[in-house]
Amino acid sequence: MASLRALECLVAVADCGSITGAARLLHSSQPAVSHQLAVLERETRTILVRREPRGVKLTPAGRAAVADARRAVEAAASAVRSARAVGEAAGGALRLACAQSLTVPLLAPVIRQWHRRYPEVAVTLRESTVADELLGGIDSGEFDLVLMPDSVPDRFTTTVVADEEVVLTAPNGHRLARLPTVRILDLDGAPLVHFAPENGLSEWLDRSLTSAGVRPDPVMATSVTTAAPQLAAAGLGVAVSPVSAVTAGFPGAVRSFSPRWFRQLVAVTAAAPDPLAARFIANLRTHGVRVPSDVRTRLAADGLPARAPS
Repeated sequence: MASLRALECLVAVADCGSITGAARLLHSSQPAVSHQLAVLERETRTILVRREPRGVKLTPAGRAAVADARRAVEAAASAVRSARAVGEAAGGALRLACAQSLTVPLLAPVIRQWHRRYPEVAVTLRESTVADELLGGIDSGEFDLVLMPDSVPDRFTTTVVADEEVVLTAPNGHRLARLPTVRILDLDGAPLVHFAPENGLSEWLDRSLTSAGVRPDPVMATSVTTAAPQLAAAGLGVAVSPVSAVTAGFPGAVRSFSPRWFRQLVAVTAAAPDPLAARFIANLRTHGVRVPSDVRTRLAADGLPARAPS
């Protein structure tokens, strides 16, 4: 198959009308250009260039070939420009997916920033509560980057982007709401607003409580992460959730655990992040998880210092 360099030489000779001019245009030597043309003529099994006293002219075969050669050279140049634009966040597409609860507190501010700063980059987002669905999208090439809690098989590349606190929410006046902080053991036998099996937090919470030897009393399950604190505040029980699920103006009590309980949030890629994904990950790390100011103030008032995003 003809090399791109040989096609470049044919196009340059057509544009310049001489081997000397083509060599100058390509920052090459006359023998090198002549060699590439000879290679191309062997490949096509026909004469493409006729040498004359005042330069060279394309044969009918050369004129037929140069149109496609020009398109190939332009396509190669376009490919380089596109790749460079993606590397510089000046173009391309970034296909994101995330655990449903992370859209607003983690992703939304960074996506908004990218819309302003990198308007030529098309950012798409898919949400899911199912970890296998998110990781399957990485395996299939559907997603470039997934944001989720860290419980990821070793075959993927992960980058920690934030530590997110896990908190207890309860109705005002609940016995646990009267404590400045809560121990996990305090949940033993407590009525619990749990998560439905299709929400990945369900398995995570069961595993965490079981390892602590705690057996709460599930009273209902919700598939919507942000609904659990609201249902607890409505008096149905207590809930254990990431702090990002607690909205501004939350009507119930919010308590930290003692010791403080955090989960790591990671960016997942199939291999080492490409330049566009790496830049987005860096922005996520800088931003961290957004916690409403009133929720942050209430947690700090419990007597434990608020922890800044990592």
